[in-house]
Amino acid sequence: MKKLLLSLLVIPGILLTGCINDKGNDPANTADVIIYGGTSAAITAAVQVIKMGKSVIIVCPDIHLGGLSSSGLGYTDTGNKGVIGGLSREFYQRIYQYYQKPETWKWQKKEEYGNTGQGTPAIDGDLKTMWIFEPNIAEKIFEDFVSEYNIEVHRDEWLNREKGVVMKNGKIISITTLCGKTYKGKVFVDATYEGDLMAAAGVNYFVGREANSVYGEEWDGVQVGVLHHGHHFGDMQISPYVVPDDPSSGVLARISTEHPGEKDAGDNKLQAYCFRTCLTKVEENRIPFARPEVYDSTQYELLLRVYDAGWRQTFNKFDPIPNAKTDVNNHGPFSFDNIGMNYDYPEATYERRKEILKEHETYQKGLLYFIANDPRVPEEVRSEMKQWGLSKDEFPDNGHWPHQIYVREARRMIGKYVMTENEIMDKKPVNESIGMGSYTMDSHNTQRYIKPDGFVQNEGDIGVRPPKPYRIALGAILPKKEECPNLLVPVALSSSHIAFGSIRMEPVFMILGQSAGTMAAMAIERKTGIHDLSYDEIRQRLIENGQVLEYAE
Repeated sequence: MKKLLLSLLVIPGILLTGCINDKGNDPANTADVIIYGGTSAAITAAVQVIKMGKSVIIVCPDIHLGGLSSSGLGYTDTGNKGVIGGLSREFYQRIYQYYQKPETWKWQKKEEYGNTGQGTPAIDGDLKTMWIFEPNIAEKIFEDFVSEYNIEVHRDEWLNREKGVVMKNGKIISITTLCGKTYKGKVFVDATYEGDLMAAAGVNYFVGREANSVYGEEWDGVQVGVLHHGHHFGDMQISPYVVPDDPSSGVLARISTEHPGEKDAGDNKLQAYCFRTCLTKVEENRIPFARPEVYDSTQYELLLRVYDAGWRQTFNKFDPIPNAKTDVNNHGPFSFDNIGMNYDYPEATYERRKEILKEHETYQKGLLYFIANDPRVPEEVRSEMKQWGLSKDEFPDNGHWPHQIYVREARRMIGKYVMTENEIMDKKPVNESIGMGSYTMDSHNTQRYIKPDGFVQNEGDIGVRPPKPYRIALGAILPKKEECPNLLVPVALSSSHIAFGSIRMEPVFMILGQSAGTMAAMAIERKTGIHDLSYDEIRQRLIENGQVLEYAE
């Protein structure tokens, strides 16, 4: 796809600190492996490179490490925990160890917490793993990895996406950030959710949903009329118009007037993003929901109609995490997912992305305030919401709001091998496994539209469970050799939209990050290209590192 142009304006609060003490072309900015990104996959990739005796630098556009794992997504999407191995499993073992310390339980007694996780017990004493955790604990563990392995991390460094990637004979030679720092390496890893380095290097990719005909799938493409998960209006028959049933009165906020597209067709729309907020009822640790600087109650009129229809599930996805906190996710027909407001995010300039993030933050903060304070909200819902607030001891440098929005999907590479629902659903074999996934093929809603009968409906929310854990192909994290032979992409990997809906879970990103680090170090050891490595040797090394490549039924 066409590369985007980048505004070189400094973005307040994002790019400023990265330009302090600029080293320019300091030779110290050279390593065997350069990893771009601060996600959980970036950390496991770097740890693995160090474990194999090679040098690495993480060039991180973020200040806080860990991506969503340390930014509110503590109610882990585990799937089958038996196929989570290697450094990914070690992360959850370290979580377990932290919560064995009595001092970790400040706001709640351990025995009061319960043991409910997403498809698995939160605390698994037999395997000494814990799958549910607070954001600050996750960040501590990522920082522990960095400290223990002496990983060099350059934070708040943003890739110059327009002209910061230097290539020679198809290979990446160096990358340069907006502050002018240049990083040279033999192998590069793009560990961003957005796939920014991959795109800037000229690798082919896709944004949106492929038509089902592209890869012979059933659940990709537009899914008009498919209603999974309960995040839809069902048979509520709610009018989308300001004056009910009167199109001349205009359309309520957060509803598209565009045609949703034909069933099974492709489009360039994205499943919705949200922030995974960390809330609490503990008064000493609770910050009440403040009225946002920009607040417009008309943005939430549709929710009032949902309440009028009798819906009362506002708190169903206030999932409990330790210390009497929550990982709050989207739930229902109108909730925290900001449907339809992220379509241009993957290709946007940094400046435009900041605007999109701010709009999402304003929407979500406004929704919390609205539910807690608007007198038209049912009293039982309003009084319950008033008991909640932001956790005072989370994200203290960001107004107690998560640092990272949930980029559920952005660019997806079209690489050496494309994972599709056929591999996920065990209809097509994968011969070169570098890790396993198991979670439901899960897409959140993509659009909210007006049906031909004049009522509002959501579209795009899909949940289809694989019959068993599945292999993830080596070629899914590799660009085509002719496009870039020294780049690995373990996050914005090569996958169809609906297959990515299963692969995109944080435990899997950590698995693939470690596999990418292994392959990078092996290529340097053997003085060969990544694409020329022997799979048998890769497989042997991954197994030695505790990775799970096959499912033992």
